[in-house]
Amino acid sequence: FDAEVWLVDMSGRLKRYIPDAEERLSLLRLVHREASKAGLKPELVLALIHAESLFDRFAISSVGAQGMMQVMPFWKAELGRPQDNLTDNATNLRYGCTILRHYLDRSNGRLIEALARYNGSYGQTWYSRRVLDALHQRWYRE
Repeated sequence: FDAEVWLVDMSGRLKRYIPDAEERLSLLRLVHREASKAGLKPELVLALIHAESLFDRFAISSVGAQGMMQVMPFWKAELGRPQDNLTDNATNLRYGCTILRHYLDRSNGRLIEALARYNGSYGQTWYSRRVLDALHQRWYRE
């Protein structure tokens, strides 16, 4: 029951970015699955995606990061999977959640530090604040 309530709630919040209801629910299920596998809150992952790409699966940054979670392609070689498609939502979410978990572990659970590492802005707080603002203003459930 809680999962259904979460899906309905988040689907309503996501509607402005992904108008198609089936596509929204599919993405939310993927987010929930990959976040849970990595030991992350799904709302945090939604906030990170919001900050990174506004849910554009084909987004490419000026430095080459790809997909919704803006994963750098070097991670494919790092993981020995050069054939992976980072614009595939399931693949992008798997990478992004795993990378964020890696940085959380590396920073002993300090979320601000982990988010800065994820973004490549280690030592600065602007990006972490952007994600946390999105989390609290749009994705956090009370």
